[in-house]
Amino acid sequence: MTPPMPSPLRELATLFFRLGATAFGGPAAHVAMMRDEVVRRRGWMSDAEFLDLLGATNLIPGPNSTEMAIHIGHRRAGFAGLLVAGSAFILPAALITLAFAWAYVRWGTLPAAGWLLYGVKPVVIAIVAQAIASLAPAAARTGRLWAVGALVAAAVWLGVNEIAALLGAGAVTIALAAADRRRHGGFTGGVAAMLTPLALAATPPAAAAAAAATAAAVPVTASGLFWVFAKIGSILFGSGYVLLAFLDAELVERLGWLGQAQLIDAIAIGQLTPGPVFTTATFVGYVLDRGPGALAATVGIFLPAFVFVAASAPLVPRLRRSWVAAALLDGVNVASLALMAVVVLQLFGAAIVDATTALLLALSAVLLVRFRVNTTWLILGGALAGWLAHAL
Repeated sequence: MTPPMPSPLRELATLFFRLGATAFGGPAAHVAMMRDEVVRRRGWMSDAEFLDLLGATNLIPGPNSTEMAIHIGHRRAGFAGLLVAGSAFILPAALITLAFAWAYVRWGTLPAAGWLLYGVKPVVIAIVAQAIASLAPAAARTGRLWAVGALVAAAVWLGVNEIAALLGAGAVTIALAAADRRRHGGFTGGVAAMLTPLALAATPPAAAAAAAATAAAVPVTASGLFWVFAKIGSILFGSGYVLLAFLDAELVERLGWLGQAQLIDAIAIGQLTPGPVFTTATFVGYVLDRGPGALAATVGIFLPAFVFVAASAPLVPRLRRSWVAAALLDGVNVASLALMAVVVLQLFGAAIVDATTALLLALSAVLLVRFRVNTTWLILGGALAGWLAHAL
């Protein structure tokens, strides 16, 4: 008798819970691992479709890798899949962060786990590099798109803001597409009509922003934490380092709820644990208001991502039917890969520090490309190698 096929929701829950528990290395690594699972292994979508979801994710605020999980869940199983995939990806990271927060409050210090990142970072570099190489042909289909990607990478490397670079790439590709249409007599309008829905989807909820603006400086409450983190989740573009700036402005400078040292510890935990860096909110919430605060802060910072993806996901298939939006996506897609390439270059110097880490990088690349080893096993193997190196 043939065993029953797993339901899409069960597949999504299992996959994204596992990724949330093992996906170290930040958004670029998370996206690379998702691509390996849903394109390469499961065939749920093509590289081109994956890139369009990635481009749409980069056009809205919030945690990029979490929003990718939510988009994939929506594509696979509709609204229920959206909820399941996003929640499954967030939950293990939040629980791990909660355990660290409990230990931090009890003993007042962070655990030493440098050995973990020592072994994991080289593996992450191999995973992201392989994803870039696989996605590049779909993203940079022409010499012009290659040039746009190279310009974005150079600009970000020199310090240009990531969001400015993404939007600049989109503007360039729209201008190039418009010039082509003029030459061939096919130029039409429609820019505002196509981009207005995306702009609305990316607009912070007025209620969240207004409520966060009126949050009382004292005392700390679960509701106050919810609205502060909902505002941050509604307007934050960029990496975990951008999150640091927002938390400093809100919790240290404006409200005085945290000290600088506590904030640095919170960001360190977000970087150390697997899954989305935004689970830093779980740590902060627990430190300030124990269990209720951790729950309120976690829900607050991630809820806008579900709202934005639910609002924008139905638009993604329509984007390719508009030449304006299609050109914008082309630019944002190739710029997204350029940003991932910059991350790899920045990580390389910090990760490959001796012969052991160089060997881990080479071995991971061979296992990934030649033998198609699952990225989760590679991450766990890197952590084990780091532990062994520390023990010896």
